[in-house]
Amino acid sequence: MRLTIFAATGGIGRQLLTQALAAGHEVTAAVRNPAAVGAPGVRVVAADLAEPDPAALRDAVAGADGVLSGLGARSKAEAGVASRGTRAVVAAMQAAGVRRLVVVSAAPIGTVASPGRPNPPRHDPGDGVFSRYLAIPIVKAALRTHYADLAAMEDVLHDSGLDWTVVRPPRLTDKPLTGSYRTAYGRNLRGGLLIARADVAHYMLRALGEPGSVKQTVGIAN
Repeated sequence: MRLTIFAATGGIGRQLLTQALAAGHEVTAAVRNPAAVGAPGVRVVAADLAEPDPAALRDAVAGADGVLSGLGARSKAEAGVASRGTRAVVAAMQAAGVRRLVVVSAAPIGTVASPGRPNPPRHDPGDGVFSRYLAIPIVKAALRTHYADLAAMEDVLHDSGLDWTVVRPPRLTDKPLTGSYRTAYGRNLRGGLLIARADVAHYMLRALGEPGSVKQTVGIAN
């Protein structure tokens, strides 16, 4: 497949890039700093999603069979980049006639309010007692701005008309790829507190070929 990967030098993006190349896909990496890609055989397009250039984004996605995004704010200073950048990617895909998009979000987002969903459920149906009443409230308080951005990003996808999939992992680790993880449509995984970035990337690539994942949020965990 011909794939475009946004944020291809980030934690999940680099895993997407490595695994896509290993699987023999034709890859375009859309990144802020092209010199940071450092992978042979990759078409690189300079694209800063903090300040999107519509022409560059259309060039990055033109002809793609699928688009994958590991975009997310890494600090408070980058707050808003996920929703703003994804909105620009969606517009570029619509202009180029590309439909398939897989993005990474976060496990708590199903219970985070957004303009498009002002009254979300209080608890995710897949969360156990520990997650519901201790872990998730603490994390949501600490990452309030970051999660608000991801919730707004998911709103963008719901309104896009594209064939999107949102992958919602819990706490990310840098452990090696296992290929052994659990997934569930529309909910988190009971007892799912951790997952490797490599495994998230593995599923994102797998989801491209799963029609059942279209217009679905997918919980994932080891």
